[in-house]
Amino acid sequence: MKLGARILKTGIAIVLALLLAELFNLPTPVFAGIAAIFVIQPTIYRSYLSIIEQVQGNTIGAIIAVLFVLFFGNNIFFIGLAAIIVITINLKLKIEKTIALSLVTLIAIMDASTDSFIQFASIRFLTILLGIFSSFLVNLVFIPPKYENKLYNSITSVSESITKWIRLNIRHASEHKLLKHDIEQLSESIIKIDQLYLMYREERNYFKKSNLIKSRKLVIYRQMIYTLKRAIYTLKKLHRFENEIQSLSEDFQNIIQQQLDCLVHHHEHVMLKFIGKVKPNVTFEEGNIQLNRKELFNLFLKECNEMDQEEASTHYHSMQIVSAIIEYDENVEHLDMLITSFQSHHKTETEVSLQQT
Repeated sequence: MKLGARILKTGIAIVLALLLAELFNLPTPVFAGIAAIFVIQPTIYRSYLSIIEQVQGNTIGAIIAVLFVLFFGNNIFFIGLAAIIVITINLKLKIEKTIALSLVTLIAIMDASTDSFIQFASIRFLTILLGIFSSFLVNLVFIPPKYENKLYNSITSVSESITKWIRLNIRHASEHKLLKHDIEQLSESIIKIDQLYLMYREERNYFKKSNLIKSRKLVIYRQMIYTLKRAIYTLKKLHRFENEIQSLSEDFQNIIQQQLDCLVHHHEHVMLKFIGKVKPNVTFEEGNIQLNRKELFNLFLKECNEMDQEEASTHYHSMQIVSAIIEYDENVEHLDMLITSFQSHHKTETEVSLQQT
């Protein structure tokens, strides 16, 4: 099990909540510690949204608890009825994530057996609020997330695996079952990358004014992910129709191999270009041949015309492979253009750590 930042922040938030509760001489600091658990989120922005919802839920639970005790008492049956009402209100207000803390507040207040009930309820309510704000403070200050590093490193790792398999597959050197298993794992990794992108998009920097740079980086990372999806789509087509590829003429197989070699090399170059690891104007060629998309398509049509009528059934599958390559190439080219434009305006803002996290 990996000890992540969120686990550490949860522990720190509980400690801070308990310390502050004892500092203010609150009678039941344990409720502050319990409340601190519910607000820790993976991003500061989500923590901000969570604290608003939790305060609302806490307030609803406190109000219902006070009303029930004042009018009906704190019999266990009334506690159950009040819990049903609190859950219903939270669901109606679409803040169902706060139900747990709302019920904690409700039970903590209705458990009172004292003459000064209002004072008791106020202290319990404030104790839980203290725990909520302690978590938000920890999330804001301690171990700030670095989702950009994680996002770039994850994209790079998956991209390297895909380009490796493309090179092996087009040379008929890959093992069919092993590649199928890896394609499934790579697809799952891309789903996780989509989630990291959402985290990075929600991540806020409250101490620097870099909205324009962040917006442009979001566009680049979105294109990186889409290009990655086009790459794995191409790999899937190569894997699925590898027998059909072998039925093509040897010359056209070599053309597809050279095009893909150029393409994956270009993709790798663009990814390194973003972090300034390679010169911006370098182009790569394989076998002194650099085909463009139009030439590839024309050669495919020529290949189709030269096929026998019996081999015409492979046209459809071959067309899917060529189409995937062309779309992959278009997205790599677009990504290159976006990065070039970004670096021309923000050359010093593209430093991303390659250290795996």
